[in-house]
Amino acid sequence: MSYAHLKFPPASTFLVTGGAGFIGSNLCDALTSMGYQVRCLDNLSTGKQENIDFLSDRENYTFLRGDIRDLDTCKAACEGADYVLHQAAWGSVPRSIEMPLLYEEINIRGTLNMMEAARLSGVKKFVYASSSSVYGDHPVLPKVEGQEGNLLSPYALTKRVDEEYGKLYKKLYGLDTYGMRYFNVFGRRQDPDGAYAAVIPRFIRQLLSGERPTINGDGRQSRDFTYIDNVIEANLKAALAPSEAAGEAFNIAYGGREYLIDIYYDLCRALGREVEPQFGPDRAGDIKHSNADISKARKLLGYDPAYDFAQGIALAITWYRENLM
Repeated sequence: MSYAHLKFPPASTFLVTGGAGFIGSNLCDALTSMGYQVRCLDNLSTGKQENIDFLSDRENYTFLRGDIRDLDTCKAACEGADYVLHQAAWGSVPRSIEMPLLYEEINIRGTLNMMEAARLSGVKKFVYASSSSVYGDHPVLPKVEGQEGNLLSPYALTKRVDEEYGKLYKKLYGLDTYGMRYFNVFGRRQDPDGAYAAVIPRFIRQLLSGERPTINGDGRQSRDFTYIDNVIEANLKAALAPSEAAGEAFNIAYGGREYLIDIYYDLCRALGREVEPQFGPDRAGDIKHSNADISKARKLLGYDPAYDFAQGIALAITWYRENLM
């Protein structure tokens, strides 16, 4: 997808934290392709070097290995940057239940370090990753900003705290912050391996390798799966958004609703496999149903997602066929 219509000043410098991760590496790719200076900050704890190796020969790309838990590292990375796209975090609801202290260190203190460094460096816009998990057990669909329930995991709590800091940094210090409440992002370079891998790449890898996938729960969970290019668009439009929209969090999704069991059989058909899934226990802390109202992002950011689920999954399958087989 081309983002040429989204124009920043020609000499703009972007800092992408977590730039070796799934979303971060796609942002680095898009921004360097647009001709802007890009710094990728990552400690490679969950990000992967192979996600960014292809960027190393681009003259407008710089890799900085460092940890957002270190304030001096954050300050050095932000120096001279115009825009920060803060994606660095530890994901996974179940893992956060096992390691709450680590999630507090990385997702809360690390994000606060980045906001403070951005403030001190005079960064124009600070766009950061939040999550649909902040809606907790609120039962109403679609999910609307301002209607949140009880939180169900430490991960969700860290993202809620990040949003509160985002509001404060706008109110107290004038830093334009924009929270991206991602809904189940999928697409190229998403990790298919490991106990905490996202469901779509995991299913694809297992089906391609002849394994029998396991579905947690009964498969009737529903999600607003969101293709990666929609998320890139959202981040860039947030970085171009007016100050009047700052200090807010926005649902970033397509606005659809897909059931896990249906996705599984769709993938089987697309990959030419006939494998009945296994069913396991529900994952701790998971929300049963998720579907986003994206009208706030449309109105205040000009967000207009181009890829529905069918388009996105076709592109994702093509990428995984080419890169996993």
